[in-house]
Amino acid sequence: MNLQFYLEKLHSSDEFQKFKKENPKAYFCSSFIMIDKEKNTNEVHLDFFISKEKKISFDITGKILKMPVQPFNDKNLPEEISEEINFNFEEIESVILEKMEEENIKSKIQKIILSLQNIKGETILLGTVFVSMLGLIKINISLPKMKITEFEKKSLLDMMNIFKKN
Repeated sequence: MNLQFYLEKLHSSDEFQKFKKENPKAYFCSSFIMIDKEKNTNEVHLDFFISKEKKISFDITGKILKMPVQPFNDKNLPEEISEEINFNFEEIESVILEKMEEENIKSKIQKIILSLQNIKGETILLGTVFVSMLGLIKINISLPKMKITEFEKKSLLDMMNIFKKN
C-alpha cells in the first residue's frame, strides 16, 4: 500500500467531497499510519486543517469516517503537506529493516506507528517501531529522499528505569 492509494480513496468519497465544498480552504496537514505486522493490517488517518479552531481527521481504514481533532493554539498551527507526496509502506519497512541490520538489531518488527508532518518546510515521518523482546525504536525519516535522520533503540526496561528515577 502507499499513501496515494488512501488519498485517492478519500478524494473519491462523498464524505470528503461534501467536506471540501463546505471548507474549500482546508488543507492536508498530517497523517497517522499504523502498520501492524502481526495482524497484517493498516490503519490510516488523514488530517485536514480548517482554521485556528479546527482540525478534522478522516479514518480511511474501512468506511470513511470524519472526526474532529483537538483544537490548536496559534503557536502550533500545522503546516500544509503537498498531496503529491507519496511513499510505499513496504519501502518504509525496508528502510527500517536495513537500518536495524546496520545497527545489528536482530529483533522482529511487530508494529510501526508513523506520523506524517511538515516541520519547518520539511516533510517528515516521525515514528515508533515496536519490535520483539519488548523493544522499540524511535525513528524519523525525511521524505521524499527516504533518509533516516534519527534512529534510537530503547527497551521497555529502559523506559521503566526512567520512570522510577522521576
